[in-house]
Amino acid sequence: MKSLQANDFDVFELPQQFALDRAALDERWKALQREVHPDRFASEGAAAQRVAMQWSVRINEAYQRLKDPLKRAAYLCELQGVPVQAESNTAMPSAFLMQQMQWREALEDTQDAAALEALADEVSAERQRVQQSLGQLLDVRRDPQAAVGQVRALMFIERFAAEVDAQLEKHF
Repeated sequence: MKSLQANDFDVFELPQQFALDRAALDERWKALQREVHPDRFASEGAAAQRVAMQWSVRINEAYQRLKDPLKRAAYLCELQGVPVQAESNTAMPSAFLMQQMQWREALEDTQDAAALEALADEVSAERQRVQQSLGQLLDVRRDPQAAVGQVRALMFIERFAAEVDAQLEKHF
């Protein structure tokens, strides 16, 4: 095993990129968890079990970050020296802000399930577009500075999608 301080991609022995085969990630996670399961170290004593537990926790943390496109993109930006700083840097292009205002109004004005589903589809399509943009910016152009803006956009989209889903649940 690598060091507990290794980055998530190294822990999983994956290339440091946004594009990721989710099935391969899931399979690797299961294999790593089997490898470090504390029960495998029962005969080696408490210290070995503690180390195994630390590895198990570290692998789970890395897995949670890598499986989520938003977390993975933010992590890649951070690894490349460009932290997202979502709390302090909220600047967004005006076209994006206008779109968000339109979505908010649509969500507030809509009581119809079909209209909510249409809004959910529109938000989902935008999520896909932003994720594709992140793949391009991080893997092809290697431009974490530009990717940070897309990460912040994806953060908003994810929060808004959750609100739309909550409204949809009320209708069904």
